[in-house]
Amino acid sequence: MNTVGIICGIILGLAGALCLVRIVRGPTMLDRTVATDVFVAITIAAVGVEAAVGRSTTTVPVLLALALVAFLGSVSIARFAARDSGPPSSQERP
Repeated sequence: MNTVGIICGIILGLAGALCLVRIVRGPTMLDRTVATDVFVAITIAAVGVEAAVGRSTTTVPVLLALALVAFLGSVSIARFAARDSGPPSSQERP
C-alpha cells in the first residue's frame, strides 16, 4: 500500500504543479478559475490518498469542507462571469 501511496503522491504532485502553472499563466479569468477548481480537486484527492494510506477517518470533515468551498467558489465565479458576458436579463430591458 505504501508504494501505491507514493505513486499517487507523485502523480498528484505533478498535476498540482501543472495547475499552478495554468493559474499563473492563464490568459483569462475563467482559465484561472478552472485551474483553481482542478487544483482543489487534486488537493481533495491527495487528502483522500493520505487518509487511505494512514487508515484514518478523521480527515473526512476536511474533505467535506474543501469540497464545499470549491463548489461555492466555482458557482460564484460562474455567476459573476455569466453576468459580465451574457445578454441582458429580462429585468434590465425597458
